[in-house]
Amino acid sequence: MNPDKIRNVLNIAFMILAVASIIVYFAAKDDFKLFIYVCGTAIFVKLMEFFIRFTNR
Repeated sequence: MNPDKIRNVLNIAFMILAVASIIVYFAAKDDFKLFIYVCGTAIFVKLMEFFIRFTNR
C-alpha cells in the first residue's frame, strides 16, 4: 500500500479515537481506566503515523 494512504487511514483513526476519548471522559466518570485505554490507543496510532511520515522521506 501507498504510505500516504496508510497515513491518512491512521490520521482518521486517531481523530475518531480522540473524539471517543473525550466522550468517554465525560460519559463514564466512574471508569477512568477506560478513558486511559482509549486515549493511549489514540496516542499509539498517532505515533505510528508519525514514524511512517519521517521514515519515508
